[in-house]
Amino acid sequence: MSIRFDFVYWQMMFQLLQANYEIVYLSPDEREVWLQSTRMRKAPLIRLVRADIDWSISLKNNMQQALIAIDEWRRRQFRRQLEVVNIYVMMYPPVDDWELYVHHSLTTERVHMQTFVMHANNMHSILHELSTSFQQPLKVYVPDDSPILQHELQTFKQHVLSFAERVYENERRIFERGKARWTYVFIALQVIMFFILEWNGGSTNTLTLIQYGAKFNPLILQGEWWRFFTPIVLHIGFLHLLMNTFALYYLGPLVEKLYGSFRFLLIYIFAGFAGSLASFLFSPSVSAGASGAIFGCFGALLYFGKVHPHLFFRTIGMNVLTVIGINLAFGFVVPNIDNAGHIGGLIGGFLAASVVHLPRERRPGQWFAALLTAVVTVVCLYIGFQRTPADQAQLVLALSKQYIDEQKYEEAEHMLATISEQDARADQADFLRAYIRIQQKDYDAAKRYLYDALEKNDRFHEALYYLALLYAEEKNYEQAKQAVKRALQLNPNDEQYKRLLRELEQLL
Repeated sequence: MSIRFDFVYWQMMFQLLQANYEIVYLSPDEREVWLQSTRMRKAPLIRLVRADIDWSISLKNNMQQALIAIDEWRRRQFRRQLEVVNIYVMMYPPVDDWELYVHHSLTTERVHMQTFVMHANNMHSILHELSTSFQQPLKVYVPDDSPILQHELQTFKQHVLSFAERVYENERRIFERGKARWTYVFIALQVIMFFILEWNGGSTNTLTLIQYGAKFNPLILQGEWWRFFTPIVLHIGFLHLLMNTFALYYLGPLVEKLYGSFRFLLIYIFAGFAGSLASFLFSPSVSAGASGAIFGCFGALLYFGKVHPHLFFRTIGMNVLTVIGINLAFGFVVPNIDNAGHIGGLIGGFLAASVVHLPRERRPGQWFAALLTAVVTVVCLYIGFQRTPADQAQLVLALSKQYIDEQKYEEAEHMLATISEQDARADQADFLRAYIRIQQKDYDAAKRYLYDALEKNDRFHEALYYLALLYAEEKNYEQAKQAVKRALQLNPNDEQYKRLLRELEQLL
């Protein structure tokens, strides 16, 4: 007789699978199954049990054991709260008073379990109550006795389990829509570029980084727009390369398989650009690295979580959110980390993913996402090119001095050209230009730049000293003496100035 209610049990399981539920646990004897919704994260977990229980104490013990097991599963799934619908399918209810245990729901601090005992006498009323609760009609029938009923049951069970397997396979294929190709291309590029940097001055040498395309605001403002992209394959030091390469090696294939290679390429490049753009807006420092693009991969995973929230949280969701949180917190706490680039890359990856969307899935919001992304990008570029970070000129001067020390005068000139005549440090730029001309023995041009520097700042005593040296070189000792005396008036304790003045007085 019980085999007839086995049919009821498998029918209910099948209807729930058809209603976008999936199996998360099936007991070895296949008489207990847990199902959760694939569409609604807050939908209750359904525990369906096929059991003929004779005594209420056995029912109570089974419920308590289930509550403990489900609470443990909840913790592994990082679920804060969990509603459970616990359904027993049986031919007859327990022989003694069992209703008390069912009418008072079992709970823990985080789990609330509501129990239904469905048997031959109340089956239709319970099905109606469950249909209302699930907002899904449940209709089952109890088959008549038949000599081939056991065979029919086995056939139906195989059909149900095959259907459940297809549901699982369809979900698994979502994560395997492409092959990891571009991930390894970018890994190879950043390793190759690291060795090129090392062979040409060092990957931690600021001038080398700038020469090979690091993000440097003054040169971007001069029109070198490619510096929004080239930092993606440059890294500052071996540890920086190692960390980003490992991150890309583990994260890149997941995103590339999820979105496909072409979409991944667009997401990765745009996220790298967005990270450089955010750094351009909020940080004057020279910067490089794949971190913005890698955070863009996290952004693409967050977009996947927006489209498939339940699948996201059942698989990779909590790990992704935890890693993002740790990395952002690390960036805020540890100095010299370009967190603006990380956040920009994260947002850029999310926006790019919303534009390209997932393969074989079309959404009407893609055009709006593309428009929003374009507007945000244009506005950020406009803001960035309209303002200059406060200490940018100081950074330019420092780097120009490094170029001069290495006798790379053309590069120094190119960098000094980024300082406008209206800048408060324009006098120092003229002074460095004069120094370059002195090294090139173009003394007339050097004097002109020193005059310009003094016109902008008549208290620039270093410019007066170098002007005195140039006058002395021309044997114009009187003018040289006047210039160095002015320098001493502004800086009376400088021994160099005093020594030059004594030498000039001896010559006059």
